[in-house]
Amino acid sequence: MNININEKTKDILEWILCIIVAVILAIIVRYYVGTPTIVKQPSMYPTLKQDQRLLLNRWMRTTKKSPEREDIITFESPSETFVAKNDIDIENPVAKYSEKSGFGGFVHNVLEMGKISYIKRVIGLPGDHIKIEGGKVYLNDEKLGETYLQPGVVTDSLDGGYIDLIVPENHVFVMGDNRSQSVDSRRFGCIPFNKIESKVVLRFWPLNVFGKVK
Repeated sequence: MNININEKTKDILEWILCIIVAVILAIIVRYYVGTPTIVKQPSMYPTLKQDQRLLLNRWMRTTKKSPEREDIITFESPSETFVAKNDIDIENPVAKYSEKSGFGGFVHNVLEMGKISYIKRVIGLPGDHIKIEGGKVYLNDEKLGETYLQPGVVTDSLDGGYIDLIVPENHVFVMGDNRSQSVDSRRFGCIPFNKIESKVVLRFWPLNVFGKVK
């Protein structure tokens, strides 16, 4: 009888160990390699539409690879998504974040419970001069050719104050392709590299639009 109990206990412990290992591996792959996600907002329309399924490449974060202009990335939402014009420091035009530490930081940053992420397109890299004027975007004093936008799209300030700035080192300036429906760097400033989570690489659903995202 004791042998049977021990065998049952051993089987239970083995199953528990297998589950724990599987969960740990899933967390590692999700955080360091890649993960699927669902588009929930219209800010990247028409490039991305609501309810489309995407594959995110997180290897760029693991290897600390810098983003490139026109990359579509995901990043942690700033703690302040709108900075009033009177509070803007144009000499330091960076988004504000409230840092979490300890177990709370692990839950937020690694398990991503309660974490809000945005999907936007990289417009400006470190050292770039970004200026929004007359409904157009100027990059280093030249009008930016944005073939990914719908015809007739106007880029305005959205009442934000980050519309004439130099992108700081280790930061990017981001905007959504659906300019009138996007909360982005125009309102909250430039995103630090260390808050970038992934690059969007593949759309796998619906099947009729399966393929690389650009």
